[in-house]
Amino acid sequence: MSQVTASITLDAPPERVWEMVMDPSCLATWVTIHRRLLRADGGPPNVGYRMDQSIHLRGVTLDVHWELVECDPCRRAVWQGRGPARSRAHTEYLLKALDGGTRFDYRNEFHAPLGPVGAIVSRAVVGGIPQREANRSLERLKEQIEQRM
Repeated sequence: MSQVTASITLDAPPERVWEMVMDPSCLATWVTIHRRLLRADGGPPNVGYRMDQSIHLRGVTLDVHWELVECDPCRRAVWQGRGPARSRAHTEYLLKALDGGTRFDYRNEFHAPLGPVGAIVSRAVVGGIPQREANRSLERLKEQIEQRM
């Protein structure tokens, strides 16, 4: 398992941040590894909401199938993802009101296929890229959200 965490303070209220991070059509504006939204359920996000996306990491494009398993609007979202070869991901968004703005905490756990051997290969191939991309994504989120205010 590999874990990535990143945090940022945004000059926007939690409702505005939630609106952007939970809208699948906005993924391309802030998630650096996002390549394409393949499909997403209609309507507002709620438990059971599903979407499929293509992501690109280290020269490889992968399709990930996501399900929203916890949803506390404007506060917390937890996504469970399934990728190729039985790989799994767990992604959490935490939003906290902060002096007219929002602290946004992001956490992702990736479980490579093939148990411990897969984890070793994953660390060797991917290295620190997920952490860098998480930080870059949150910086892009900040730029996008603050430009729209």
